[in-house]
Amino acid sequence: MEQKLSRREASDSVSHLGWRYLLGTLRTSVPVGSLARAVEVAASAVAVCGDDADRHLRVDLRPDRVVLTLQSLDLAGLTARDVDLAHRISAAMHEGGLRAEPEIGTGAPRSVQILEIAIDALDIAAIRPFWKAVLGYADEAGADGPEDPVIDPVGQGPVIWFQQMDQPRSQRNRIHFDICVPHDEASLRIEAALAAGGRLLSASRAPAFWVLADIEGNEACVTTWQGRDGS
Repeated sequence: MEQKLSRREASDSVSHLGWRYLLGTLRTSVPVGSLARAVEVAASAVAVCGDDADRHLRVDLRPDRVVLTLQSLDLAGLTARDVDLAHRISAAMHEGGLRAEPEIGTGAPRSVQILEIAIDALDIAAIRPFWKAVLGYADEAGADGPEDPVIDPVGQGPVIWFQQMDQPRSQRNRIHFDICVPHDEASLRIEAALAAGGRLLSASRAPAFWVLADIEGNEACVTTWQGRDGS
């Protein structure tokens, strides 16, 4: 139960339940009609997870939806236990007349997603401590090296990671956004960005990521789990 799953293993195990694999997590949304109902949904999810809730489940409550995230926090990855919990939660939602879904093509404001911010740097080890300190961030479990990303320890802010530069590029923005979306949402998000005046700079690493830019050249990457480990 505690062995890490591959991206494909995790995705294939839960996609039919309305969960999506995003950056080492499983995530779904449960539409609700009130904050009181959202609290009930959260309580139900915690109850079915039992003793595993504290180390695997994170919950974001809003009046119109509950966003549920699963991850084996001690490993910063996914295991069979997370998949089992996703099955349990989805069954509980179904029994309660609700649905767990990634909110793709439903008219929702957007799909489930995770935002990252990437900082270009010549010397990652030199700047990483600054960003860790100024943001009040921490190391992710098992990723405390001098060039590893840093994370919000309470899970509210985006992950900050560092991209190696080979030479100074003052003419180019040195911070860009990574928007991790469900693999079946990526094409829709890219089409919307292009229709809004954006440009596709590169698809050479797709479906891992596509590089887009606004009309002034500011960049953003739409990313998915696919194409990262040969699967």
